[in-house]
Amino acid sequence: MFRIRGFLFALISLSSFAASADPIEGIEYRSIAPNLVETGAKIEVREFFWYGCSHCYTFEPHLERWLAKLPKNVQFVRMPAVFKDPWPIHARTYYTFLAMGILDKMHRPFFDAMHLDRLPLSDPESIADFVKKQGVDRAAFLNAYNSFSVETKTARAKFAMQTYGIESVPTIVVDGKYLTSPQMAGGHDLVLSVVDYLVGKAAAERAARRK
Repeated sequence: MFRIRGFLFALISLSSFAASADPIEGIEYRSIAPNLVETGAKIEVREFFWYGCSHCYTFEPHLERWLAKLPKNVQFVRMPAVFKDPWPIHARTYYTFLAMGILDKMHRPFFDAMHLDRLPLSDPESIADFVKKQGVDRAAFLNAYNSFSVETKTARAKFAMQTYGIESVPTIVVDGKYLTSPQMAGGHDLVLSVVDYLVGKAAAERAARRK
């Protein structure tokens, strides 16, 4: 009985140690060549995603809960990944929502339309029809979609994806130099715990540089 109790105690101790251990570089996250961040004094947390990605869609509610408790020293940045058609179309759609000031209104409904309603939103005209049903001016949407600004931001997203070495989505980059994903971390909530750890790590590194 003593041996059994001792064994169980050892298991509990090991489990507690594992739960409290820091994420392991090379397993739950990896370092990448440092990139400039856009958030100034705040720690940048950048998500690469695709509207057509089912993993990104299932990750979204977890991400929304995390964003609701975003620390004041952190700024979140979304960036659509651009691999192949129709990814550029959906990247332009994201930047069109952003340019029109309707991202908060349209981001989740567009996700839902693709994954819950299974709408074939793979070309500008069908997307324009969809946004019209959401109360957005169709012509204004297409005008913004075809603008030089949206085209430039989409090209920049493609370049950034290559620079960061993004191979799959969703992927999260913290402060331009630490990369993680639900696949690496072992789940949607676990990856956000890794992000929290990396935010703390990045903040400590910034503080050390200021000394």
